[in-house]
Parts: sequence; C-alpha cells; structure tokens
Amino acid sequence: MTTSTTPSTSTTSDALAAETFAPPRLRGVALASVVSALLLALLLEALDQAIVGTALPRIIATLHGLDRYTWVVTAYVLATATMVPIVGKLSDQFGRKWFLVAGTALFLIGSALAGASETMNQLIAFRAIQGLGAGIGIALVATIIGDLYPPDQRARLMSLFGLVYGFASLFGPTLGGWLAEHGPLLGSLVTDATRWRWVFYINLPLGGLAIAALVIYLPDNLSAHSSGSLTWESLRHIDALGAVLSAAATICLLLGLTLASDQSALAGAASQAPVLLVSGVILFGLFIMVERRVAEPILPLGLFRNQVFTAAALLSLLQMMVLLGLTIYLALFLQGALSIAPTATGLIMTPLSISMVAGAMLSGPIIAALKRYQAVTIVAAGVMCVGAFLIATMTTQTAVWQAILYMSVTGLGTGVFFAVPMVAGQNALPASQLGVGTAATRYLGQVGAVLGIAIVGAVVNSGASPTLLRRLPTTLAGKQALASALQHGFVAVLFFAGLALVVTFFLKDLPMATAQDVAQDVAQDAAQGDEAEAAEEPAGELLSA
Repeated sequence: MTTSTTPSTSTTSDALAAETFAPPRLRGVALASVVSALLLALLLEALDQAIVGTALPRIIATLHGLDRYTWVVTAYVLATATMVPIVGKLSDQFGRKWFLVAGTALFLIGSALAGASETMNQLIAFRAIQGLGAGIGIALVATIIGDLYPPDQRARLMSLFGLVYGFASLFGPTLGGWLAEHGPLLGSLVTDATRWRWVFYINLPLGGLAIAALVIYLPDNLSAHSSGSLTWESLRHIDALGAVLSAAATICLLLGLTLASDQSALAGAASQAPVLLVSGVILFGLFIMVERRVAEPILPLGLFRNQVFTAAALLSLLQMMVLLGLTIYLALFLQGALSIAPTATGLIMTPLSISMVAGAMLSGPIIAALKRYQAVTIVAAGVMCVGAFLIATMTTQTAVWQAILYMSVTGLGTGVFFAVPMVAGQNALPASQLGVGTAATRYLGQVGAVLGIAIVGAVVNSGASPTLLRRLPTTLAGKQALASALQHGFVAVLFFAGLALVVTFFLKDLPMATAQDVAQDVAQDAAQGDEAEAAEEPAGELLSA
C-alpha cells in the first residue's frame, strides 16, 4: 500500500510547491543588468525589422535575386510569428531563462550567417533562423518583466517597449542605409561592395552583452515550472502535435495574406494565396480540436473565457492592424499624392514615431499611479480614432503641417497600446499562465501586423486601376485618383480603430497587486500548504499500516 500512495503524495507536493512558489527578488546591479539585457535583446529584434529594408538594394546588387526581394523580410516575419505561441507555453512548463538565452544565441547565429551569405537563397534561409530566435525573445521578454515585477509596477517597465520600438522605427532605416554605404571594411569579408554585411554583424557584440548579463544575473528559478524538472516524463507532456499544427497554420495564414496583398508577387505565386488561406483555416480548426484534449495545450482555450484577457489580446491585434495599415500607406500617400521626395517623407513621418513613444512613456506612469488601465485605454482609443479620421480626410490639397499633426495625434493614441494589453492581460492571469498568456497576446500582434497590411492593401487595390499602382503618378488626375484609393484604405484603418474603442469598454479594471500583496499571498499559501500536509500525515500512516 505504501508504494501505491507515493505518486499521489508526490503530485500533491508538486502542486503545493507550485502554489507556494515565490520568485527570487533581484535588486541593484543584478536587476539593472537583467532589465538592460531584456531591452537590448528586444531592441535588436525590433531593429532588425527596420534596418534591413534600406540596405536591401545594396544586398540585391551583390547577391542578385530581385524576384526574391520581399522574401528577405517575409521569411523573418513568418519564422518569428511561428515561434511565439510555442515558446510561451514551453517556458511555463520548463522555465524561461535558458529558452531566452538559447533564442538570443540563435538570433545571433542567424545574424552571423546572414552577414556571410553568398547567395539570395542563403540569405533567406538565414533570415528565417534569425526570425526563430527573435520569436523566442518577443514571447519571453515581456513575460520575464511580469516575473520580475508585481502587477502595479509592470506598467512603467512595459511602457519602455514603446520606446524600444519607436527608437527602432525612427533610427533603424537611417542606420541601415549608413551601414550599407559607410560600414568599415574588413579584409576580404567586407569589401566596398559588401558593406551591407554590417547590417547583420552589428547584432553580434550587442547580443553578446545581453547573453552574458542573462547568464550571470537571471535566476534559473524565476518562475514556477508546471512540469517540474526536465525528465522523460515531463517531455511526454509537451504538446508536440499542437505545436506542429500551430506552426503550419500560422505559416499558411500569414503567407497567404502576404501573397494576397503583394502587388509585386508573380501571378503564379499570387494564385496560391486562396489555397494557403483555406489551408490555414483548416489547420487552425484542427489545432483547436487538439488543444481541447491535451493535458498541457500550447494555447489553453480557457484563457479566452477570461473577458479581460480576451479584450487585451484583441487590442494587441487591432493596434498592429492600425499601425501597419497606416505606416505602409502613409508613405505612399506622401510621395504619390503630395509629391514629396523619399528623404523628406521619412522626416515628415518622424513625428508619428515620436508621438508613439510619447504615448507609451506617458501611459505607464499614469497607470502605475492610478492602479487602473481602462480609463487610459478608452481615452487612447478615442484619440487614435480622431487621428485616423483626420488622416482619412486627407486629399491632394492637404498641407504638410496638417499631415504631420494628424499623424502625431494618431501616434499618441496608438503608442499607449504598446504597454496596456500586456499589463492588463498579465494582471488577469495566474502566474502559472503568464508565459502562454503573454505569448498569445504578442502572437496576435504579429498576426495583426500582416492582417492590417493585407486588408488595407486589398481595399486600396479595389479602388485603384491596375495601372495606377505600377508607378507614382505624375499628373494631377493620377494623384487625385491615388489619393482617393488610399482614402478608402484609411477608412478601413478608421474602422479598426473604432473596433478597438469598442473593445476597451470590455477591458474591465482588476485590482493590481503590489509587492506586499504578493508576499502576503505566498505566505498565506505556504501556511495552507503546511496545514494540508499535516492533515495528510495521519491518512498516510493509516494506509501504510
């Protein structure tokens, strides 16, 4: 009888240990080093999406393969989105530290290989490796912030995400162009024609610093592990089928959306978009069926029965639909409808990035002070709607100062949503689901970026003649026709912003625990665990007898 009770006792002990788990508290140099490493890892991954674009013409001149031009970006985006939901769940099962270290290392390996590429196909493959590593970082950086700080302090740290992405979008294109033209020579590896290799090599020293800080200062036991230590038994609980279906469905959906919205895609490739989209829907259906039956699902469907978490996840999706739907087509409007030069276009769009950073940085302290987030999100969504409406009214007669003002208003509202969805979503979930919940929110943001571009692109294309979008118009009639087609796209963005405003009313305020509250909860759970063990001892003795 004694042996038969051992598994039960062990299971009870594991459950009690999870309930009474208290994460280690970092302070001083250790805390500053870990937070700096997290932000640096996030910056490299965000910068890599902005820095490569301006260097691509130089890359094409060396490696050729103009027909695969967009795949340098597409491979990175697809690989990133594929990894986010998978690693979020695995980090809940086995811990976060070594997943993040491995992901950052994989990103750096991909960077080194991409910089050494000799053919276009090699570059695309190595960019996919970079994307896999970036996906791990995107999933875990916000999760580890949630592990390190109690809910009432997270908003201040999460607001730095807006600063990181704003910095990347503001300086990334300029840095990429400068490195491609003026990067230092390095023997036969980096010649005058291949200075663009520094676009990838610049990641290596900075990423190395981040890995060193994480290895030295980030604790192994930062979070409770639902599967305990790494054993054959715990490996059996990995949702391998769910991971495969999730990855396949994500690739089909995002690739289908990308091909459907890409005017430069070959006719044969574009014709595959409907097949990919249907396949993606079918695979997602199979994924949901599997997730209902496994013990440790990649995406626990019960998360979406939580109203606050669901609203937060939807806001992440809609914010990226608004942001990418605007930024891609605002540049086209400024150059095509207002006849502004490319360099001046970049300068005119700079206030959009600055205002997003301002929105993100202002929202964090306000939420931390009020201990509430719903009122902040309602106001932000309202400001975002006003800005999107103003942008939708732009015509060929719009003055440059008006366009700057409209973009600044929109950016101020949009920037708030870099922090709020993660703060609200994490606050609504138990610590045991912090990884999977944060990853789901980040994943929907990745999907929203592609979805926004695809939908707005489809609307613009439907309102323009086939010849209009082949080259920038030179006549007044052509400029007016382009402006009209783009206005339809901006109305679609306004619709996304309106949906976000509606969703904010479902983002109910929940109490935000302080560090003292967390400590008291842990102490109370520990006391209850001791009482439970004491109550089980007589029963265990009786069974042994």
